[in-house]
Amino acid sequence: MNSIKVNVYGADVVCASCVNAPTSKDIYDWIQPNLKRKFDNLDFTFNYIDIMDTEGKSDYDQSLIEQIENDELFYPLITMNDEVVADGYIQLPQLTKYVEQTFMK
Repeated sequence: MNSIKVNVYGADVVCASCVNAPTSKDIYDWIQPNLKRKFDNLDFTFNYIDIMDTEGKSDYDQSLIEQIENDELFYPLITMNDEVVADGYIQLPQLTKYVEQTFMK
């Protein structure tokens, strides 16, 4: 069974450019059941990473947080097995398409 580590990077504060979009925590809570239901043959592990708390983060996490701080990427940001999949305004089709193309071969 394929194992997929899904990280959601975000903050409690809604992104300024994401007016009327769900919060990062909402996205984190929302994608879990949706991905598990759609891909019940895959083993997902979900982590929420608070971009405002930089203590104890890996170098990879720190580099993504810096890119968010520099407006190169936006939060919420989703990675799967350390590949950036989506950032900013997250939609389920973005995520499912990535899973289908990457893990369902």
